[in-house]
Amino acid sequence: MTDRKTGKRNIRATFNFCGSNSDEKKINTGCSVKVSGTLVPSSHARQSTELQADDITLVGTCSPVDYPFKAKKHHPLDYIRRYPHLRARTTSFASLLRIRNAAAMALHSFYQAEGYIWLHSPILTTNNCEELGDLFQVERESYFQTALPFAENTNHSSQFFGLPTYLTVSGQLHAEMIACGMTSVYTFGPTFRAEKSQTRRHLAEFWMFEAESCNFEAMDDLTQVIEKSIKWTLEHLLDKFAEDIHYFHTTFSPEAQAHIQTALKTDFVRMSYSEAVALLEQSSQIFQFKPEWGADLQSEHERYLVEHCGNVPVFVTDFPTQLKPFYARDNGDSTAAAVDLLVPTVGEVVGGSLREERFTVLKDRMDSKSIGNQYDWYLDLARFGAMPHGGFGLGFDRFLQYMLGLDNIRDVIPFPRFIGSCRY
Repeated sequence: MTDRKTGKRNIRATFNFCGSNSDEKKINTGCSVKVSGTLVPSSHARQSTELQADDITLVGTCSPVDYPFKAKKHHPLDYIRRYPHLRARTTSFASLLRIRNAAAMALHSFYQAEGYIWLHSPILTTNNCEELGDLFQVERESYFQTALPFAENTNHSSQFFGLPTYLTVSGQLHAEMIACGMTSVYTFGPTFRAEKSQTRRHLAEFWMFEAESCNFEAMDDLTQVIEKSIKWTLEHLLDKFAEDIHYFHTTFSPEAQAHIQTALKTDFVRMSYSEAVALLEQSSQIFQFKPEWGADLQSEHERYLVEHCGNVPVFVTDFPTQLKPFYARDNGDSTAAAVDLLVPTVGEVVGGSLREERFTVLKDRMDSKSIGNQYDWYLDLARFGAMPHGGFGLGFDRFLQYMLGLDNIRDVIPFPRFIGSCRY
């Protein structure tokens, strides 16, 4: 049973059926019942107390034949995933929801204690700060009835906002605006990408925790806060939700527990992109994608680097400038002051950079990408009282995937959205 008021993990109830209660014969897996009784010490190994029931009332019936989750049967996650509207009733997903809630609250607590302000960044935006080609464009329904196809209609005056508007891919640029006045802020909410991807690491709608601060003046400032916040969150969850996390580690991924303990006891590895490529080139492993300087790191490269470092999380810094967006600070040597954090199983879980605050350098970079007019307001951040700053984004769903050792990101979010699937 699950506590209706708190949603806490199942509690065992014992009841002596005597046959006098007509409801007794109708009770089976999936039913809702109301139970009253006394909490007593439990002989069950996995809980300290149990409910000695004095009275039990059937509230909602359930057909054991039609109900998709059977009693005393282990259902794999890919099966449970087929029933998003019912899976909160399973032990595994109830545990996941408690952990997800606690992880979100832990991140809030850490950054609030560090003096950050929570910024409610907009979901609708004209920004494409990741310079992606696959965005969800938003417009009122009647706009689709115009003579020209949606993608070809350049009559912006007929658009609701007067400009092409999208579901956000990141709250970063909004966070930069506010951080330059408030020093340190963070955003936490859903982000969207229209990638036609079916991989175990990608969703069309996912949650991002993004921090931006004018206290990030050097790469070490950035990586230290990332590492500190991740370790603090893991320690908090292991302390407060050990039973739920242990359930996932023992049931689905025994190696995940060792990965987490290694992360907590060891300083995260730091290497430059150039060092990472050199390691990959020297490896005897055959990669599907050949590692070479100037090419992005693929998931197979990320996994190798983490395993090579003993499954310790790895910071990779100073990427080629052309691989990173216009706002990443130029190091002056064909690299940008950008960083990715790689973790076991998942690969990249954090991406960040120092931001380019030098007006001339920023303007030249934006002009080279022909986006100077589109983001003229962003240049104002460097034009008026420019200050060094930086930030990062933590993929919240991937972080949970890493912590619990789950293979598929669709198992850590209540209603996964991906190409071909937006039910409910």
